[in-house]
Amino acid sequence: MENLIPLIIQLVSGAAGGNVAGALMKKLSLGTMGNSLVGILGGGIGGGLMNMLGMSAGSGGMDIGSIVGSVASGGVGGGVLLAVIGAVKKMMGK
Repeated sequence: MENLIPLIIQLVSGAAGGNVAGALMKKLSLGTMGNSLVGILGGGIGGGLMNMLGMSAGSGGMDIGSIVGSVASGGVGGGVLLAVIGAVKKMMGK
């Protein structure tokens, strides 16, 4: 169970990051549901990349550093993936 908590935090913060990015970049927004889904995917990918790079975003502990790392990697990952997918969608629409 301890290993799932950082993942859940990353996914939830990814959804939040995707929605924040969608609100800030109206032209790249995919709607609330689309922003949330892409953000969740981006949060999982962002957390996984952080772990692979040895930055231990979700080391499995419940200390404040692990929680902050999980939130940061999830939120940034969600926002970045939304920006990429939104830009690709916009380019395909032209």
